[in-house]
Amino acid sequence: MRYYLSLMCVLLVSLGLVGCKGEEQAGGPQQVPYVKVKDIKAENVAWPAEYQATAAGSRAVDVRARVQGIIEKRLYKEGSFIKEGQLMFQIERDQYEAAYDEARAAFMNAEREWKRVRPLYKANAVSQKERDTALSNYESTKAALRQAKINLDYCQVVAPVSGFTSKEAVTPGNLVANNTLLTTVNQTDPMYIDFSISAPERLKRLQLEREGRLMTPAMGIYDARLKLLDGRMYDKMGFIDFIDSQVQPTTGVISARATFPNSDNTIMPGQYVRVYMDGDVLIKAVLIPQSSLSITEDGTFVMVVGKDNKVKRTRVQVSISIGDNYLVDSGLKGGERIVVDGILKTRDGSPVRYDDPNAPAAPAEGKSAASAQ
Repeated sequence: MRYYLSLMCVLLVSLGLVGCKGEEQAGGPQQVPYVKVKDIKAENVAWPAEYQATAAGSRAVDVRARVQGIIEKRLYKEGSFIKEGQLMFQIERDQYEAAYDEARAAFMNAEREWKRVRPLYKANAVSQKERDTALSNYESTKAALRQAKINLDYCQVVAPVSGFTSKEAVTPGNLVANNTLLTTVNQTDPMYIDFSISAPERLKRLQLEREGRLMTPAMGIYDARLKLLDGRMYDKMGFIDFIDSQVQPTTGVISARATFPNSDNTIMPGQYVRVYMDGDVLIKAVLIPQSSLSITEDGTFVMVVGKDNKVKRTRVQVSISIGDNYLVDSGLKGGERIVVDGILKTRDGSPVRYDDPNAPAAPAEGKSAASAQ
């Protein structure tokens, strides 16, 4: 009986070992993780730096009264677009018309006197003093007439620039003095786009340029593109016209500005946009997808796939981001194959499975069927 029990135990153990071995053989190939890979190249890459920005009118011009008087009427709609020279406010004219008429009469009288005295002086019929007095009166009344005309014209307050008007600061019926603010006009063509460049990014640009890894545009003129809030790209190109020469101590950023044409008033002052600064080219740059990066307490790593299809944990240093990629400063030289998806399934020295990224794409099913026919 003991013999049969022992035999049964041996058989059960043997079957168990065979079963385990069979499971191990069946599950072995499946334990090699499947990942996606990418071949990394060193190549020249455009660096379109992207920034959050705010639109602002190229000029915000205060509209002020130039003479004292009662505001009789406002001749524009608040918030509307207005053209340069268009009438905006009317100040009462009565006293200035009277002053103009008085100045004109005085001038005409002085002019007649000057015309009478001048030939007499040439004929030695009047003295030098009489001649000088007549000329002085003529010139002074002429200047007074010109000033009276200016004051009369100032009763009509016109737009100093084309742009959008703001709310009126003084309502009709109120007395205003010289230099009283009436409203503001924001010139929106061209439009300024204000943004900031971080000081570390600026230093990185200078470092790359000194190392011969960055080529900047000729004459330092950068083109600019604009993305609107709804995700559309603005259909007009601009340019970078200002980058400050100092860092703002309170924020640690460098102020910059782009200018864009805005004849159709698509861009409004205060609007949030994204601006792209085009023109820089990275020389022989090695870019890696952000998804390929593993960040730990020990540093930053990528998994490099060797010829034996085993991965090697490789330390890298990255800096600026370009789209969904990072610029590699050290650790990769180009020509490597790295894991870009499934990195958490890999271990240093372990094998991986993947599709050859350089293999031609398989024909579509419909196209294959058509070819077979």
